[in-house]
Amino acid sequence: MATASPAERTVIENGAIATVDAGDTEYASGHVVIAGNRIESVGAGRAPEGLENVVRRIDATGHLVTPGLVNTHHHFYQWITRGLATDHNLFNWLVALYPTWARIDEPMAYAAAQGSLAMMARGGVTTAMDHHYVFPRGSGDLSGAIIRAARETGVRFTLARGSMDRGESDGGLPPDFAVESLDGALAATEATVKDHHEASFDAMTQVAVAPCSPFSVSTELMRQGAELARRLGVRLHTHGSETVEEEKFCHELFGMGPTDYFESTGWLGEDVWMAHCVHMNDSDIAAFARTGTGVAHCPSSNARLAAGIARVPDMLAAGVPVGLGVDGTASNESGELHTELRNALLINRLGAHREAALNARKALRLGTYGGAQVLGRAAETGSLEAGKLADLVLWRMDTLAHSSIADPVTALVFGAAAPVTASFVNGRRIVEDGRLLTVDEEAIARSTRDEAQRLARIAAQG
Repeated sequence: MATASPAERTVIENGAIATVDAGDTEYASGHVVIAGNRIESVGAGRAPEGLENVVRRIDATGHLVTPGLVNTHHHFYQWITRGLATDHNLFNWLVALYPTWARIDEPMAYAAAQGSLAMMARGGVTTAMDHHYVFPRGSGDLSGAIIRAARETGVRFTLARGSMDRGESDGGLPPDFAVESLDGALAATEATVKDHHEASFDAMTQVAVAPCSPFSVSTELMRQGAELARRLGVRLHTHGSETVEEEKFCHELFGMGPTDYFESTGWLGEDVWMAHCVHMNDSDIAAFARTGTGVAHCPSSNARLAAGIARVPDMLAAGVPVGLGVDGTASNESGELHTELRNALLINRLGAHREAALNARKALRLGTYGGAQVLGRAAETGSLEAGKLADLVLWRMDTLAHSSIADPVTALVFGAAAPVTASFVNGRRIVEDGRLLTVDEEAIARSTRDEAQRLARIAAQG
């Protein structure tokens, strides 16, 4: 009888380790052993002696080892519309950009996804997500193109299959040819789940049901979308409470605020997470905490669009799951999540809690375990613990940028963006010394520039 071959092991030693486990366990000098696609052991000092089938040893002296970063909100297609409408608030920004976004096609979506994913992955993201909701007629297989780019990059990935059925003729912002019918959106979403969603512990691709927002989606699409997600056993995602204008819209159209509207359509629960949640009162936060509804906090985008400061400290105190999001790169041109650790901390200290709002370790938790919670994957990733998936990052802390900061977690969060020496996803190394091993960064830079220029020409022609 044939026996399974032993798992190949990677041994990482001599680095500072922030596990982000339930006790925030840290080691000033410790080890992580990867066996196959799992973390086999984490602890102080050197790795156990006598390990078999060790194929790689990494001396992590001068490094901080953390769980990989988890991005909980993004719009990849916006990579090819960066740097536009830079002095607009959210509503005017949408008005300015929807006519361009409505012209996107499959090659554009693929190139933009490549650019978005590459930028995040080389900066320590091991689990990414994309909320894609623009499906112009005749544009091709956009969902398939995005998923293909994620697989090639090598990151763990959730596609939030978005939808809009409220076009200009129904009082929405997108052109009518860029929105779907109610039945068409539901059918296409179900097909995407059935074609691409993996339910296994080590799933690399998952799909969520994700109507865009209350002002671009009918109540029936919200309600039936929630029913579809629960019938298929997948998560739900949308934008919520992003601006004061959205709150006014909900009161005028539905006779209630956004949170009450979401609850009335089945959109609160442990299987739901929402982007932004900037304008939340005490009862809104209590409803999210009571139902286990998660939040994707996008500090840079909220600042870029002057949306406001989300009440993250109050959400965390109430028990609301909170992760970090890049948001689309037309409202966060850097497209990097590791900079959001710092921005989340700094921006929240401008709010009511001031210097007590967040500290370095809370910010790191938002970007790792918090994100895994929000995506429903906290049992598998988000912390460095034996049995979890081997998604982890080695940040170099001994260069000019960080070497004089004694505490490496403080250095990572408060300091400049740290270089990534190694990033592992599912036990596979995808970054080495700040360079992606899975895709050609220069080729992606050329293709995204070309597709951005092609989109601009098409949009200019009307």
